[in-house]
Amino acid sequence: MNQSPIKFYLFGDSICFGQLVNTYKTWAFNLAVELAEIKEYGAPFVVQNAGVNGNTTRQALQRMHYDVTSHRPDFIMIQFGMNDCNYWADDLVLPRVSHQSFVANIEEIVDRSVASGVRHCFLNTNHPSRKGGFSHYSELTYDQSNEQYNQLIRDVHKDMIAKGKPVTLIDMERIWLSHLEKSSSLRSESLLLGDGIHLSEEGHLIYIEYLIPKVIEKLIGLTDKPDSYSS
Repeated sequence: MNQSPIKFYLFGDSICFGQLVNTYKTWAFNLAVELAEIKEYGAPFVVQNAGVNGNTTRQALQRMHYDVTSHRPDFIMIQFGMNDCNYWADDLVLPRVSHQSFVANIEEIVDRSVASGVRHCFLNTNHPSRKGGFSHYSELTYDQSNEQYNQLIRDVHKDMIAKGKPVTLIDMERIWLSHLEKSSSLRSESLLLGDGIHLSEEGHLIYIEYLIPKVIEKLIGLTDKPDSYSS
């Protein structure tokens, strides 16, 4: 009898989906390839990418049941923030999702995941952008706003760990900056597409090099200590 597959769901926006890059060159595709090599679970991994371009956490919660939890995934990777932190010119100089709502939404996404049977959640911060300032709002640049939401992700992760929730943080912002410091010949503009936000093929390689090993290490560790959730 064939064993049921281990379901690993990616739940995010265009950074998760891999906008404007060939699918086989995205970090999500390569994560699926690497997870297929894990033998410790005694069953094959099936990776489903539920990333949707332009999504905020508010929109994500509206589609979460249909796209994710109704399929009863075993693991989930949550990657949002670069749309939540954006300011639209016609939106009263407010972010698309406020700080308070963003934190609550991330917590609810994790809670709904666990309630559906998810064994462990991975939570990503986002890489720095090169988008620049908002033409309609001089108090803050896009990247400063992105930095604020990344810190909110770190803070909510810390709080969830204190509450015993099964969440691992993958701090892609700090990984990205550390990688640039180590590679003096590497320029940040080569890692992003012309819009200054989305990953280029080279940018996806950083996620592939750093994110994937962290996920695999954690997954293998969970087979040894299935009730150990802290990270």
